[in-house]
Amino acid sequence: MAVSSLPCPFTPPIWPAKAAVAFYSLSSIILARTERLYLGLQVQIMALPEVLHDGVLKNVCSLLSSTTFDYSSIPSIMSSLLPSLRKLSKFILSYSSLLLTSSSSALGGSPPTCSNPQTSCQNTTAVSNTCCFNSPGGLLLQTQFWDTDPATGPTNSWTIHGLWPDNCDGTYEQNCDPSRAYTNITAILTAAGQTSLLSYMNTYWKNDPDDGSDESLWEHEWEKHGTCISTLDTDCYTNYTPQEEVVDFFNKVVSLFKTLPSYTWLSNAGIVPSSSTTYTSAQILAALKAPRGVSAVIQCANTNQLDEVWYFYDVQGSVQTGTFIPTNPVGSSSDCPSTGIKYLPKSGSPAPPTTTTTTTTTTAPTGTTAPGTPFSGKGYLQVTEGGANNGCIISGGTWYIGGTCATFTATASGTGFTLTSSKGKCAIQSTDLVCSSTVTTATVFTTSGSDLAYNGSPAFYASSVPAGTTQVTVSTAKSADSLVITWQPTS
Repeated sequence: MAVSSLPCPFTPPIWPAKAAVAFYSLSSIILARTERLYLGLQVQIMALPEVLHDGVLKNVCSLLSSTTFDYSSIPSIMSSLLPSLRKLSKFILSYSSLLLTSSSSALGGSPPTCSNPQTSCQNTTAVSNTCCFNSPGGLLLQTQFWDTDPATGPTNSWTIHGLWPDNCDGTYEQNCDPSRAYTNITAILTAAGQTSLLSYMNTYWKNDPDDGSDESLWEHEWEKHGTCISTLDTDCYTNYTPQEEVVDFFNKVVSLFKTLPSYTWLSNAGIVPSSSTTYTSAQILAALKAPRGVSAVIQCANTNQLDEVWYFYDVQGSVQTGTFIPTNPVGSSSDCPSTGIKYLPKSGSPAPPTTTTTTTTTTAPTGTTAPGTPFSGKGYLQVTEGGANNGCIISGGTWYIGGTCATFTATASGTGFTLTSSKGKCAIQSTDLVCSSTVTTATVFTTSGSDLAYNGSPAFYASSVPAGTTQVTVSTAKSADSLVITWQPTS
Protein backbone atom coordinates (compact mmCIF):
# COMPACT_ATOMS: atom_id res chain seq x y z
CA MET A 1 0.00 0.00 0.00
CA ALA A 2 2.19 2.81 -1.29
CA VAL A 3 1.51 6.48 -0.87
CA SER A 4 2.90 8.99 -3.36
CA SER A 5 5.58 11.33 -2.07
CA LEU A 6 5.08 15.07 -1.69
CA PRO A 7 6.63 17.60 -4.07
CA CYS A 8 9.25 19.96 -2.59
CA PRO A 9 9.16 22.75 -1.78
CA PHE A 10 5.52 23.24 -0.78
CA THR A 11 4.09 26.52 0.50
CA PRO A 12 0.32 26.42 0.02
CA PRO A 13 -1.48 29.46 1.53
CA ILE A 14 -3.59 28.84 4.62
CA TRP A 15 -5.41 30.89 7.26
CA PRO A 16 -3.72 30.89 10.72
CA ALA A 17 -6.56 29.10 12.53
CA LYS A 18 -6.62 26.33 9.94
CA ALA A 19 -2.86 26.06 10.11
CA ALA A 20 -3.10 25.66 13.86
CA VAL A 21 -5.59 22.82 13.44
CA ALA A 22 -3.20 21.13 11.07
CA PHE A 23 -0.29 21.64 13.48
CA TYR A 24 -2.12 20.18 16.43
CA SER A 25 -3.32 17.27 14.37
CA LEU A 26 0.18 16.63 13.08
CA SER A 27 1.68 16.78 16.57
CA SER A 28 -0.92 14.38 17.92
CA ILE A 29 -0.26 11.98 15.07
CA ILE A 30 3.49 12.12 15.59
CA LEU A 31 3.26 11.54 19.32
CA ALA A 32 0.77 8.70 18.94
CA ARG A 33 3.42 6.31 17.58
CA THR A 34 0.89 4.42 15.49
CA GLU A 35 1.02 2.98 12.00
CA ARG A 36 -1.07 5.94 10.82
CA LEU A 37 1.67 8.40 11.79
CA TYR A 38 3.34 8.62 8.41
CA LEU A 39 0.15 8.57 6.38
CA GLY A 40 -1.20 11.39 8.56
CA LEU A 41 2.09 13.25 8.35
CA GLN A 42 1.97 13.37 4.56
CA VAL A 43 -1.56 14.74 4.62
CA GLN A 44 -1.00 17.29 7.38
CA ILE A 45 2.39 18.53 6.17
CA MET A 46 0.71 20.04 3.13
CA ALA A 47 -0.97 22.53 5.46
CA LEU A 48 2.31 23.91 6.77
CA PRO A 49 2.80 27.58 5.72
CA GLU A 50 6.03 29.34 4.85
CA VAL A 51 6.37 30.73 8.35
CA LEU A 52 8.04 27.52 9.53
CA HIS A 53 11.80 27.61 9.42
CA ASP A 54 13.24 26.68 6.03
CA GLY A 55 15.42 24.04 7.60
CA VAL A 56 12.46 22.25 9.14
CA LEU A 57 10.62 22.30 5.84
CA LYS A 58 13.60 20.98 3.93
CA ASN A 59 14.21 18.17 6.41
CA VAL A 60 10.61 17.03 6.43
CA CYS A 61 10.29 17.46 2.69
CA SER A 62 13.45 15.48 2.08
CA LEU A 63 12.22 12.72 4.33
CA LEU A 64 8.89 12.43 2.58
CA SER A 65 10.15 12.82 -0.98
CA SER A 66 12.95 10.29 -0.58
CA THR A 67 10.81 7.56 0.92
CA THR A 68 7.91 5.63 -0.47
CA PHE A 69 5.84 4.85 2.54
CA ASP A 70 4.74 1.27 2.33
CA TYR A 71 2.16 0.49 4.95
CA SER A 72 3.88 -2.77 5.87
CA SER A 73 7.28 -1.10 6.32
CA ILE A 74 6.26 1.46 8.95
CA PRO A 75 7.11 -0.58 12.07
CA SER A 76 10.65 -1.33 10.85
CA ILE A 77 11.58 2.32 10.20
CA MET A 78 9.70 3.98 13.07
CA SER A 79 12.49 3.62 15.62
CA SER A 80 15.05 5.39 13.46
CA LEU A 81 12.75 8.22 12.45
CA LEU A 82 10.93 8.90 15.72
CA PRO A 83 13.54 11.08 17.49
CA SER A 84 13.64 13.72 14.75
CA LEU A 85 9.89 13.60 14.43
CA ARG A 86 9.46 14.22 18.15
CA LYS A 87 11.62 17.34 17.86
CA LEU A 88 9.47 18.47 14.98
CA SER A 89 6.32 17.88 17.00
CA LYS A 90 7.59 20.02 19.87
CA PHE A 91 8.29 22.88 17.48
CA ILE A 92 4.88 22.51 15.87
CA LEU A 93 3.09 22.43 19.23
CA SER A 94 4.84 25.62 20.31
CA TYR A 95 4.15 27.45 17.07
CA SER A 96 0.55 26.29 16.84
CA SER A 97 -0.14 27.57 20.36
CA LEU A 98 0.90 31.04 19.23
CA LEU A 99 -1.27 30.83 16.14
CA LEU A 100 -4.23 29.69 18.16
CA THR A 101 -4.06 32.61 20.56
CA SER A 102 -3.55 35.18 17.80
CA SER A 103 -6.12 33.78 15.37
CA SER A 104 -9.34 35.70 14.94
CA SER A 105 -11.27 32.46 15.34
CA ALA A 106 -9.60 31.15 18.49
CA LEU A 107 -9.75 27.42 18.94
CA GLY A 108 -9.02 27.51 22.67
CA GLY A 109 -11.49 28.35 25.42
CA SER A 110 -14.28 30.87 25.21
CA PRO A 111 -15.94 33.04 27.87
CA PRO A 112 -19.43 32.17 29.06
CA THR A 113 -22.42 32.79 26.85
CA CYS A 114 -24.93 34.63 29.00
CA SER A 115 -28.57 34.68 27.96
CA ASN A 116 -30.75 37.29 29.65
CA PRO A 117 -27.97 38.41 32.05
CA GLN A 118 -28.78 40.40 35.17
CA THR A 119 -27.13 43.64 36.20
CA SER A 120 -24.72 43.47 39.12
CA CYS A 121 -25.67 45.28 42.33
CA GLN A 122 -29.25 45.66 41.04
CA ASN A 123 -30.58 42.16 41.79
CA THR A 124 -33.24 41.59 44.42
CA THR A 125 -32.61 37.85 44.78
CA ALA A 126 -29.43 35.80 44.90
CA VAL A 127 -27.87 34.92 41.56
CA SER A 128 -26.05 31.60 41.54
CA ASN A 129 -24.35 31.82 38.15
CA THR A 130 -21.38 34.04 38.95
CA CYS A 131 -19.93 33.38 35.50
CA CYS A 132 -22.62 35.64 34.05
CA PHE A 133 -23.09 37.85 37.09
CA ASN A 134 -20.22 39.60 38.87
CA SER A 135 -20.47 38.74 42.55
CA PRO A 136 -19.58 39.68 45.18
CA GLY A 137 -17.47 42.30 43.36
CA GLY A 138 -20.27 43.70 41.24
CA LEU A 139 -19.32 47.39 41.44
CA LEU A 140 -16.49 47.89 38.95
CA LEU A 141 -14.19 50.93 39.21
CA GLN A 142 -12.00 52.07 36.33
CA THR A 143 -9.31 54.12 38.05
CA GLN A 144 -6.87 56.57 36.48
CA PHE A 145 -3.67 58.38 37.50
CA TRP A 146 -2.43 61.90 36.87
CA ASP A 147 1.24 61.59 37.86
CA THR A 148 3.35 64.73 37.67
CA ASP A 149 6.42 64.00 39.78
CA PRO A 150 7.83 61.96 38.29
CA ALA A 151 5.67 62.48 35.24
CA THR A 152 4.31 59.35 33.57
CA GLY A 153 2.49 58.91 30.29
CA PRO A 154 1.61 61.53 27.68
CA THR A 155 1.31 65.12 28.87
CA ASN A 156 -2.23 65.32 27.46
CA SER A 157 -3.64 62.12 28.89
CA TRP A 158 -4.32 60.48 32.20
CA THR A 159 -2.96 56.97 32.64
CA ILE A 160 -4.50 53.68 33.72
CA HIS A 161 -4.45 52.58 37.34
CA GLY A 162 -6.69 49.52 37.11
CA LEU A 163 -10.13 47.91 37.20
CA TRP A 164 -11.34 47.16 40.72
CA PRO A 165 -14.27 44.90 41.67
CA ASP A 166 -15.78 46.48 44.78
CA ASN A 167 -18.65 44.85 46.60
CA CYS A 168 -21.98 46.57 46.17
CA ASP A 169 -21.65 48.23 49.58
CA GLY A 170 -18.28 49.74 48.73
CA THR A 171 -16.16 47.18 50.59
CA TYR A 172 -13.89 44.95 48.57
CA GLU A 173 -11.96 41.70 48.47
CA GLN A 174 -8.41 41.39 47.24
CA ASN A 175 -5.82 38.80 46.18
CA CYS A 176 -8.50 36.18 45.70
CA ASP A 177 -6.50 33.43 43.98
CA PRO A 178 -2.78 33.14 44.83
CA SER A 179 -2.43 30.28 42.33
CA ARG A 180 -3.06 32.81 39.55
CA ALA A 181 -0.73 35.53 40.82
CA TYR A 182 1.13 35.57 37.53
CA THR A 183 4.46 37.37 37.27
CA ASN A 184 4.80 37.29 33.50
CA ILE A 185 2.02 39.50 32.14
CA THR A 186 4.12 40.70 29.22
CA ALA A 187 4.96 37.12 28.24
CA ILE A 188 1.32 36.05 28.50
CA LEU A 189 0.11 38.87 26.28
CA THR A 190 2.95 38.35 23.82
CA ALA A 191 2.18 34.64 23.51
CA ALA A 192 -1.43 35.60 22.85
CA GLY A 193 -0.39 37.82 19.96
CA GLN A 194 -1.53 40.96 21.81
CA THR A 195 1.27 43.21 20.55
CA SER A 196 -1.00 46.20 19.93
CA LEU A 197 -2.44 45.89 23.42
CA LEU A 198 1.05 45.75 24.93
CA SER A 199 2.14 48.78 22.94
CA TYR A 200 -0.82 50.76 24.25
CA MET A 201 -0.18 49.63 27.82
CA ASN A 202 3.47 50.65 27.59
CA THR A 203 2.28 54.18 26.81
CA TYR A 204 -0.85 54.55 28.92
CA TRP A 205 -0.51 52.07 31.81
CA LYS A 206 2.51 53.42 33.63
CA ASN A 207 3.94 52.78 37.05
CA ASP A 208 5.68 55.35 39.20
CA PRO A 209 9.36 54.59 38.48
CA ASP A 210 10.11 54.72 42.20
CA ASP A 211 7.57 51.97 42.82
CA GLY A 212 8.86 49.60 40.15
CA SER A 213 8.43 48.72 36.51
CA ASP A 214 5.24 48.96 34.48
CA GLU A 215 5.18 45.16 34.52
CA SER A 216 5.11 45.14 38.32
CA LEU A 217 2.06 47.42 38.32
CA TRP A 218 0.27 45.16 35.82
CA GLU A 219 1.08 42.11 37.92
CA HIS A 220 -0.16 43.87 41.06
CA GLU A 221 -3.43 44.99 39.46
CA TRP A 222 -4.13 41.50 38.12
CA GLU A 223 -3.24 39.70 41.37
CA LYS A 224 -5.02 42.11 43.72
CA HIS A 225 -8.10 42.93 41.65
CA GLY A 226 -8.33 40.78 38.52
CA THR A 227 -8.39 37.52 40.45
CA CYS A 228 -11.43 38.77 42.38
CA ILE A 229 -13.65 39.24 39.30
CA SER A 230 -15.94 36.21 39.40
CA THR A 231 -16.66 36.07 35.67
CA LEU A 232 -12.93 35.67 35.05
CA ASP A 233 -12.74 32.44 37.04
CA THR A 234 -11.21 29.68 34.97
CA ASP A 235 -14.29 27.49 35.47
CA CYS A 236 -16.32 30.04 33.52
CA TYR A 237 -14.53 29.21 30.26
CA THR A 238 -15.47 26.48 27.82
CA ASN A 239 -12.34 24.51 26.88
CA TYR A 240 -10.25 26.81 29.05
CA THR A 241 -6.79 27.71 27.76
CA PRO A 242 -4.35 28.72 30.54
CA GLN A 243 -4.15 32.48 31.17
CA GLU A 244 -6.81 33.44 28.65
CA GLU A 245 -8.68 35.22 31.44
CA VAL A 246 -5.60 37.42 31.90
CA VAL A 247 -5.79 38.47 28.25
CA ASP A 248 -9.51 39.22 28.67
CA PHE A 249 -8.84 41.31 31.79
CA PHE A 250 -6.22 43.58 30.23
CA ASN A 251 -8.18 43.96 27.01
CA LYS A 252 -11.25 45.04 28.98
CA VAL A 253 -9.36 47.52 31.17
CA VAL A 254 -7.79 49.18 28.14
CA SER A 255 -11.00 49.26 26.09
CA LEU A 256 -12.88 50.80 29.03
CA PHE A 257 -10.13 53.37 29.62
CA LYS A 258 -10.39 54.47 25.99
CA THR A 259 -14.03 55.48 26.60
CA LEU A 260 -13.04 57.70 29.54
CA PRO A 261 -10.88 60.58 28.21
CA SER A 262 -10.53 62.46 31.48
CA TYR A 263 -8.07 65.01 30.11
CA THR A 264 -10.41 65.95 27.26
CA TRP A 265 -13.47 66.16 29.48
CA LEU A 266 -11.71 68.45 31.93
CA SER A 267 -10.24 70.55 29.12
CA ASN A 268 -13.68 70.97 27.56
CA ALA A 269 -14.78 72.56 30.84
CA GLY A 270 -11.81 74.92 30.91
CA ILE A 271 -9.91 72.83 33.45
CA VAL A 272 -6.36 72.44 32.21
CA PRO A 273 -3.03 71.73 33.92
CA SER A 274 -1.57 74.89 35.39
CA SER A 275 1.26 75.94 37.66
CA SER A 276 -0.78 78.72 39.22
CA THR A 277 -4.51 78.30 38.61
CA THR A 278 -6.52 76.32 41.14
CA TYR A 279 -9.97 74.77 40.82
CA THR A 280 -12.85 73.75 43.04
CA SER A 281 -13.94 70.16 43.50
CA ALA A 282 -17.40 71.16 42.25
CA GLN A 283 -15.90 72.35 38.95
CA ILE A 284 -13.90 69.17 38.44
CA LEU A 285 -16.70 66.78 39.41
CA ALA A 286 -19.20 68.60 37.19
CA ALA A 287 -16.84 68.30 34.21
CA LEU A 288 -16.46 64.56 34.78
CA LYS A 289 -20.17 64.03 35.35
CA ALA A 290 -21.39 65.83 32.22
CA PRO A 291 -20.44 63.13 29.65
CA ARG A 292 -21.68 60.18 31.77
CA GLY A 293 -24.60 61.52 33.74
CA VAL A 294 -23.28 60.14 37.03
CA SER A 295 -20.67 61.28 39.51
CA ALA A 296 -17.05 60.21 39.76
CA VAL A 297 -14.63 60.30 42.68
CA ILE A 298 -11.47 62.43 42.65
CA GLN A 299 -8.41 61.94 44.83
CA CYS A 300 -5.66 64.39 45.74
CA ALA A 301 -2.04 63.86 46.75
CA ASN A 302 -0.27 66.15 49.17
CA THR A 303 -3.66 67.44 50.31
CA ASN A 304 -4.63 69.43 47.23
CA GLN A 305 -2.91 68.07 44.09
CA LEU A 306 -5.37 66.28 41.80
CA ASP A 307 -3.92 62.88 40.96
CA GLU A 308 -6.68 60.26 40.59
CA VAL A 309 -10.19 59.80 39.27
CA TRP A 310 -12.43 56.76 39.81
CA TYR A 311 -15.33 55.89 37.52
CA PHE A 312 -18.00 53.47 38.76
CA TYR A 313 -19.99 50.86 36.83
CA ASP A 314 -22.51 48.10 37.30
CA VAL A 315 -22.16 45.32 34.73
CA GLN A 316 -24.92 43.48 32.92
CA GLY A 317 -23.43 40.06 32.26
CA SER A 318 -19.77 39.12 32.37
CA VAL A 319 -16.83 41.51 32.41
CA GLN A 320 -15.62 39.92 29.20
CA THR A 321 -18.72 40.42 27.05
CA GLY A 322 -21.25 42.26 29.21
CA THR A 323 -22.46 45.86 29.20
CA PHE A 324 -20.84 48.37 31.56
CA ILE A 325 -23.49 50.71 32.97
CA PRO A 326 -22.26 53.98 34.55
CA THR A 327 -23.41 54.39 38.13
CA ASN A 328 -22.85 56.73 41.05
CA PRO A 329 -20.11 56.01 43.61
CA VAL A 330 -20.87 53.74 46.53
CA GLY A 331 -18.77 53.65 49.68
CA SER A 332 -16.07 55.96 48.32
CA SER A 333 -15.82 59.72 48.42
CA SER A 334 -13.43 62.35 47.13
CA ASP A 335 -10.65 63.38 49.49
CA CYS A 336 -9.77 66.65 47.77
CA PRO A 337 -10.55 70.00 49.42
CA SER A 338 -13.54 71.96 48.17
CA THR A 339 -11.32 74.77 46.86
CA GLY A 340 -7.70 75.41 45.95
CA ILE A 341 -7.15 72.17 44.02
CA LYS A 342 -4.02 72.11 41.86
CA TYR A 343 -4.07 70.32 38.51
CA LEU A 344 -0.33 70.46 37.88
CA PRO A 345 1.35 70.04 34.50
CA LYS A 346 3.36 66.90 33.87
CA SER A 347 6.61 68.79 34.10
CA GLY A 348 8.56 66.41 36.31
CA SER A 349 8.08 68.28 39.57
CA PRO A 350 5.31 70.25 41.25
CA ALA A 351 5.11 73.92 40.46
CA PRO A 352 5.77 76.53 43.13
CA PRO A 353 2.78 76.77 45.45
CA THR A 354 0.33 79.62 44.94
CA THR A 355 0.07 82.08 47.80
CA THR A 356 -3.62 81.46 48.47
CA THR A 357 -3.37 77.70 48.44
CA THR A 358 -0.25 77.62 50.60
CA THR A 359 -2.06 79.49 53.33
CA THR A 360 -4.86 76.94 53.49
CA THR A 361 -2.96 73.69 53.02
CA THR A 362 0.26 73.97 55.01
CA THR A 363 -1.13 75.00 58.39
CA ALA A 364 0.08 73.12 61.44
CA PRO A 365 -1.91 70.11 62.67
CA THR A 366 -4.50 70.79 65.31
CA GLY A 367 -4.06 69.70 68.88
CA THR A 368 -5.91 66.44 68.18
CA THR A 369 -3.61 65.46 65.33
CA ALA A 370 -0.88 62.99 66.23
CA PRO A 371 2.66 64.27 65.75
CA GLY A 372 4.08 63.21 62.43
CA THR A 373 0.70 62.56 60.80
CA PRO A 374 1.66 64.23 57.46
CA PHE A 375 4.53 61.72 57.27
CA SER A 376 3.02 58.25 57.07
CA GLY A 377 3.07 55.39 54.62
CA LYS A 378 4.99 55.96 51.40
CA GLY A 379 5.87 59.32 49.92
CA TYR A 380 8.47 61.71 48.52
CA LEU A 381 10.57 64.24 50.42
CA GLN A 382 10.11 67.48 48.48
CA VAL A 383 12.62 70.29 48.94
CA THR A 384 11.57 73.94 49.07
CA GLU A 385 14.40 76.42 48.64
CA GLY A 386 14.01 80.16 48.22
CA GLY A 387 10.22 79.87 48.52
CA ALA A 388 9.84 77.44 45.61
CA ASN A 389 9.81 73.69 45.23
CA ASN A 390 13.19 72.65 43.90
CA GLY A 391 13.91 68.94 43.59
CA CYS A 392 13.76 66.35 46.31
CA ILE A 393 15.69 64.07 48.64
CA ILE A 394 16.81 60.89 46.90
CA SER A 395 17.43 57.44 48.37
CA GLY A 396 20.85 58.17 49.89
CA GLY A 397 19.54 61.24 51.74
CA THR A 398 21.09 63.82 49.41
CA TRP A 399 19.38 66.71 47.60
CA TYR A 400 18.91 66.28 43.86
CA ILE A 401 17.02 68.29 41.24
CA GLY A 402 17.90 66.52 38.00
CA GLY A 403 15.74 63.39 38.04
CA THR A 404 13.27 61.13 39.77
CA CYS A 405 12.40 61.49 43.45
CA ALA A 406 12.89 58.48 45.70
CA THR A 407 10.10 56.77 47.61
CA PHE A 408 10.46 56.83 51.40
CA THR A 409 8.52 54.91 54.01
CA ALA A 410 7.50 56.79 57.14
CA THR A 411 6.83 54.58 60.18
CA ALA A 412 5.39 55.85 63.45
CA SER A 413 7.84 55.69 66.34
CA GLY A 414 7.09 57.14 69.77
CA THR A 415 5.99 60.74 69.34
CA GLY A 416 7.39 60.93 65.82
CA PHE A 417 8.39 58.68 62.96
CA THR A 418 11.36 57.12 61.23
CA LEU A 419 12.21 57.26 57.53
CA THR A 420 13.51 54.46 55.32
CA SER A 421 14.51 54.46 51.65
CA SER A 422 15.62 51.69 49.31
CA LYS A 423 19.16 52.30 50.61
CA GLY A 424 18.22 51.67 54.24
CA LYS A 425 17.32 53.54 57.42
CA CYS A 426 17.71 57.32 57.57
CA ALA A 427 19.51 59.16 60.35
CA ILE A 428 21.25 62.39 61.19
CA GLN A 429 24.91 61.39 61.51
CA SER A 430 27.05 64.17 62.93
CA THR A 431 24.96 66.88 61.21
CA ASP A 432 24.29 65.20 57.85
CA LEU A 433 21.18 63.36 56.64
CA VAL A 434 22.21 59.84 55.61
CA CYS A 435 20.11 56.90 54.41
CA SER A 436 22.10 53.69 54.18
CA SER A 437 22.21 50.00 55.01
CA THR A 438 25.02 50.89 57.42
CA VAL A 439 22.64 52.95 59.59
CA THR A 440 21.76 50.75 62.56
CA THR A 441 19.48 53.15 64.45
CA ALA A 442 17.07 55.36 62.56
CA THR A 443 16.54 58.92 63.73
CA VAL A 444 13.08 59.71 65.07
CA PHE A 445 11.89 62.82 63.23
CA THR A 446 8.89 65.01 64.03
CA THR A 447 7.00 67.70 62.17
CA SER A 448 6.74 71.44 62.42
CA GLY A 449 3.46 72.25 60.75
CA SER A 450 3.71 70.14 57.61
CA ASP A 451 7.53 70.28 57.45
CA LEU A 452 10.07 67.68 58.45
CA ALA A 453 11.71 68.56 61.76
CA TYR A 454 14.77 67.37 63.67
CA ASN A 455 15.00 68.18 67.37
CA GLY A 456 11.94 70.38 66.88
CA SER A 457 13.46 72.49 64.10
CA PRO A 458 12.37 72.38 60.42
CA ALA A 459 15.61 74.05 59.30
CA PHE A 460 17.90 72.09 57.00
CA TYR A 461 20.81 73.41 55.00
CA ALA A 462 23.04 72.75 52.00
CA SER A 463 26.34 74.25 50.89
CA SER A 464 24.97 74.96 47.41
CA VAL A 465 22.05 74.31 45.07
CA PRO A 466 22.64 71.12 43.05
CA ALA A 467 22.86 71.40 39.27
CA GLY A 468 22.54 68.74 36.60
CA THR A 469 23.38 65.34 38.08
CA THR A 470 25.12 66.77 41.14
CA GLN A 471 23.94 65.63 44.57
CA VAL A 472 24.37 67.87 47.60
CA THR A 473 24.54 66.79 51.22
CA VAL A 474 21.67 67.95 53.45
CA SER A 475 22.68 69.07 56.92
CA THR A 476 21.27 70.47 60.13
CA ALA A 477 24.31 72.74 60.43
CA LYS A 478 23.87 76.25 59.07
CA SER A 479 25.22 76.76 55.58
CA ALA A 480 24.73 78.86 52.44
CA ASP A 481 21.29 77.59 51.43
CA SER A 482 18.34 77.09 53.75
CA LEU A 483 15.89 74.28 52.96
CA VAL A 484 12.49 73.08 54.04
CA ILE A 485 11.52 69.44 53.47
CA THR A 486 7.87 68.47 53.06
CA TRP A 487 6.03 65.20 52.46
CA GLN A 488 4.20 64.23 49.27
CA PRO A 489 2.29 60.96 49.75
CA THR A 490 2.26 58.47 46.92
CA SER A 491 -1.16 57.12 45.93
